[in-house]
Amino acid sequence: MLRSRDAFPNRMRAVDLIREKRDSGEHSREEINFLISGYTSGTIPDYQMAAWLMAVWIRGFSRAETAALTEAMLHSGEVMDFSSLPGRKVDKHSTGGVGDKTSLILAPIVAAGGLNVPMISGRGLGHTGGTLDKLEAIPGFNTNLSLEDFRRVLGECGMALIGQTAEIAPADKKIYALRDATSTVENIGLICASIMSKKLAEGLDALVLDVKTGSGAFMKREEDSVRLAEEMVETGKRMGKRMVALITGMDEPLGRAAGHANEVRECIEVLKGGEPEDVRELSIELSAWMFYLGQKSRSVDEGRALAEEMIASGKALEKFRECVRLQGGDQRVIDEPALLPKASYREVVGSSVSGFIAGTNCEHFGVALAMLGGGRETKEDRIDHAVGLEFYKRIGDRVEKNEPLATIHYNSGTKLNEATLLISESFVIQDEKVTDVKPLIRRILGP
Repeated sequence: MLRSRDAFPNRMRAVDLIREKRDSGEHSREEINFLISGYTSGTIPDYQMAAWLMAVWIRGFSRAETAALTEAMLHSGEVMDFSSLPGRKVDKHSTGGVGDKTSLILAPIVAAGGLNVPMISGRGLGHTGGTLDKLEAIPGFNTNLSLEDFRRVLGECGMALIGQTAEIAPADKKIYALRDATSTVENIGLICASIMSKKLAEGLDALVLDVKTGSGAFMKREEDSVRLAEEMVETGKRMGKRMVALITGMDEPLGRAAGHANEVRECIEVLKGGEPEDVRELSIELSAWMFYLGQKSRSVDEGRALAEEMIASGKALEKFRECVRLQGGDQRVIDEPALLPKASYREVVGSSVSGFIAGTNCEHFGVALAMLGGGRETKEDRIDHAVGLEFYKRIGDRVEKNEPLATIHYNSGTKLNEATLLISESFVIQDEKVTDVKPLIRRILGP
């Protein structure tokens, strides 16, 4: 006769928890801790964890289960303790898109304003760029610091940007690889736990989330972006962190540049007080919320003013220069962007018709970059940091036939024709001007 797992409180088994979730049950914190510790240590095999992940993907997770999973993955490795450093610790996380480069701008702004920004970032895959890859376009910049060096750089300049180390949330790293192989990535609870376990390992006081929505975002529909944002905000608050999420548009690239060296150049321009305006606007808004949650300003408006001051005074630019130097990069790029990688060839993509830009298939711009070597189609791919795109038209703009829409910067022409066609077809052009252009910042959740 079969007996329930409740009859054996000290003999918890993975198979019972797989069955429980398969049958729409809700796990306790202890059960989730058992699964995560068992899988991390190797006592629960891949095939059982894969079955459990598929059951979660099909049946879903409650908010309490998501928080418990986040905490279990967080404590599977080292949680940084920066309590000895003066000032609060605040970070930003973006769900990613094309031309999404604000980390390189807001981290110097916020550090210059007196907060600590310990940023553990990721690499790009598919159509989305990664902060680490952008930074590595700067000659010599080292994103593979040890935790000891990470702490040292943070202590010296108030900001440090590295990749996930073996000590940080090892359960997430192991589980994510399995999710990728078993088509269980697209689950809001699992996405939330993956993101938040890594971010909370930074020893943060507060976290600002930039959740993208639109054709170039991971979440195409705004309602899905809102659900993910709500889940992450609630999970962070359950763990005692100050949280806010901004739902921002990714129906077209952010800024005028995509591709790693191109985006670094654009970030330097914004830090010098220049444009593009949308990059500047979003960077300042995210910085303002970081200042507010980090209790450096009494309001978000005051935070905006402080962010503007850090740019206007040159303090943010100098903070970026300091970080580049401390992480081994060539700080001369701040004054001489020509030292960044530069592609050998350019190809202009012209419009096939006259009309108004009504929208873009933004994801395809990132796919085209990856095809030309400027991104990864698989995790093993090497990146050409010089590959990039320049955009000349925004949604709502008028364009004439044969007028340039974009310029491709490339070194290898193997897939140039395919990429050019993909970029050209990604612009939606119609006779009438669109009148309902959506704002860059759609909603703010959780303050």
